[in-house]
Amino acid sequence: MRKILILAGVIAATAAGGAAIAGATSGGDDDGREQAITGSALERASAAALKETGGGKVTETEAGDEEGAYEVEVTRADGSEVDVHLDEAFNVINSEADHEERGDD
Repeated sequence: MRKILILAGVIAATAAGGAAIAGATSGGDDDGREQAITGSALERASAAALKETGGGKVTETEAGDEEGAYEVEVTRADGSEVDVHLDEAFNVINSEADHEERGDD
């Protein structure tokens, strides 16, 4: 009986450890680990995104986005937000209206 309890404990600990590793490497939007774009990459990504949207203000950036190498959020003069996804060479992959509400993070 003692061996069974020890084995069950080892299995449970292994499963919990695997879940923790998967959660740490998932890179999901809600884990708070987004990496902002910096340096010359920020300048290039911002210029490409603003050209795509026809202007506005860059309000958020993310390197290593799930839809491309970079994501740039642009807020237009009318208050609408657009997410622009870029590849490694700062070419636009796609852009889409951002319907997330602020404060949901």
